[in-house]
Amino acid sequence: MKRLLGILVAVAALSVLIWVILESREGRYSSHASPPETPAPQQSAGASFTYNFDGDAVGNPPSRFHSARTGKGAESKWVVMVDPSAPSKPNIVAQISADTTDYRFPLLIADEGSFKDLDLSVRFKAVTGEVDRAGGLVFRLKDANNYYIVRANALEDNYRLYHVVNGSRRQFAGANLKVTSGEWHELRVEAVGNKIICYYDGAKKIEATDDTFKDAGKVGLWTKADSVTYFDDLKVTAK
Repeated sequence: MKRLLGILVAVAALSVLIWVILESREGRYSSHASPPETPAPQQSAGASFTYNFDGDAVGNPPSRFHSARTGKGAESKWVVMVDPSAPSKPNIVAQISADTTDYRFPLLIADEGSFKDLDLSVRFKAVTGEVDRAGGLVFRLKDANNYYIVRANALEDNYRLYHVVNGSRRQFAGANLKVTSGEWHELRVEAVGNKIICYYDGAKKIEATDDTFKDAGKVGLWTKADSVTYFDDLKVTAK
């Protein structure tokens, strides 16, 4: 009887350990405190901003943006680079820090405006990454621990939509599709009220409703873990 009880206790402990590991990997745990965002004016319908990074100094972070990080690990490192394959030549912006911390999400946040209903798009190229190889768009961002994120992953071949609340990431919609490394693709999201539609290379792939973030917030770019990812032609229009 004692032996059976011991086995049951061991199994229960192992189950809890596995649950904690899986929950942590999915993004349920974060100890990284986020500084408050500097307010940006909410944009009226029709207001539009386009960023192609061609006027920014190569080797430096892009102007009109600031970097942040959800989770743990090294701080993000965003720099402007020349890429002959850029959709709008010559420059792109890249996240080049290859820290392998799994629960690490580098952010590049646009400073000029906040948007509630919007049409947001970017071109991205997944370059390298062993833990992850992904790129995404954030929107209705309150701070580095609270926002929506839609991202494509070239290691997993999927496209997923999450909300991040107090640093905890939860998927609520997604699609499986081929995401090729070393090639440019377009991510696009439309958000109106609680309805969110996400496109990949011009094709609608995700349609969902969610009420987590109802107010205007900032927009920006996202990567994960050791992803080295290039971005170009970020465009946002208020609806």
